[in-house]
Amino acid sequence: MRRSHKLAVALTAAATLTFTMAACSGSGGGDAGGKKVVTWSTWGTPDELKAFEAFNAQFMEKHSDIKVVFQPVPSYDEYHSKLNTQLTSGTAPDVFYLGDDKVTAVAVNNVLEPINSYIEAAGSAITLDQFTPEIYRVATIDDKIYGLPNDVNPDALWYDKEALKTAGITEDPAELAKSGEWTTDKFLEMTGKLKAADLHGAVYWNYWATHASWMVTQGGEVYNEDGDYVANTDATSVAAMDVMAQKFQNGEFVVADTMPKGNDADTGLVTHKIGFLVQGRYTISTIEGAGLDVNGYDVVRWPTPDGAEGSSAVAASFLAINAKSKNKDAAYTFFSEFLSKDGQETRLADNGNALPSITGLDHLVTDSGKPANAQALIDMRDNGFSNFPAEAAVPNLSNQISNDFMLKLYQGKATTQETLDGVAALVKEKTSK
Repeated sequence: MRRSHKLAVALTAAATLTFTMAACSGSGGGDAGGKKVVTWSTWGTPDELKAFEAFNAQFMEKHSDIKVVFQPVPSYDEYHSKLNTQLTSGTAPDVFYLGDDKVTAVAVNNVLEPINSYIEAAGSAITLDQFTPEIYRVATIDDKIYGLPNDVNPDALWYDKEALKTAGITEDPAELAKSGEWTTDKFLEMTGKLKAADLHGAVYWNYWATHASWMVTQGGEVYNEDGDYVANTDATSVAAMDVMAQKFQNGEFVVADTMPKGNDADTGLVTHKIGFLVQGRYTISTIEGAGLDVNGYDVVRWPTPDGAEGSSAVAASFLAINAKSKNKDAAYTFFSEFLSKDGQETRLADNGNALPSITGLDHLVTDSGKPANAQALIDMRDNGFSNFPAEAAVPNLSNQISNDFMLKLYQGKATTQETLDGVAALVKEKTSK
């Protein structure tokens, strides 16, 4: 599951769940007929909640000594606001989800249980080498791991074959990528042709993953190993963002967040007005929901100057354990089995919204044939990265960078150097506190 511009939706099916619902919040620990109680909480779509129901029943059947109490919250923002209050008052659930833009900021407050000793112990249902280090780094502080991704969504370039054909484009991006010919120049050649055909060349959501992925795939650096923001002094990053800004300003690239209702990204994609739309695997539901065949679309990784595979952003949500849980062993049992191969297969087998966060379950993506180039999503997961810990540790910093700086750059209201210098100053100010 993914907190995002697309998937941070209301839990409209919460009232129909057959989960055991809690009448009030609070860490478990209590006794339920001799059973240990583990409370857990998340947000999610109706389909995801059905998968949680199946996992919950399966888990309690396997562990007759543990009772799971589920506490859903209607929306992403409301969920985290409530969780912060619960963590402060000591009434938070035993296990809970955290967005990738929230997990570091929560972890620095010492309210999450480090899972190192649990995962290293004999009998753990998961091992650390099943996860991509560059993704769980955002939940790692001083080598202590405070959470692991429950599933992930690489930001891939979904392309509409019909739109490309309309623009006179005969080459297939996925095939170009497989042969090492998916270069930045080739991509921009295509977006130019799409714009000339009165179509949107490429549509991006304005959040940290967009500008970070563009800079990194073009060979630039955003933060150095010490956690310092360096994009403003990295000549490659500055040049890359200058190109991106120019494309937004000339209309080849479009900011999805600013598209008008009725002519938004989803509508544009299914009415063949968008060449490339950068999103996660949940785009399948958008296409099929419009009664279209997914085979009319496909995905490709981000282009690079030389056509070689690069590293781009992977959106994720994380599972964490409450440091004040009264049943930490039972909480970890739930935590680890939720993230295990069996747990993820139960949750994701019939759910095309995300990718498993661990290795060994790639068949859940490739066997579906949705999209045809599903292997690209797996490769992007394995080579990708999460948000930068220094940035993610400051609440709302990523959003402030995107809304107060990057959007103005895309709109031509500031130069690239002014923008990146402004971001550097903001990051320095916020992180120094």
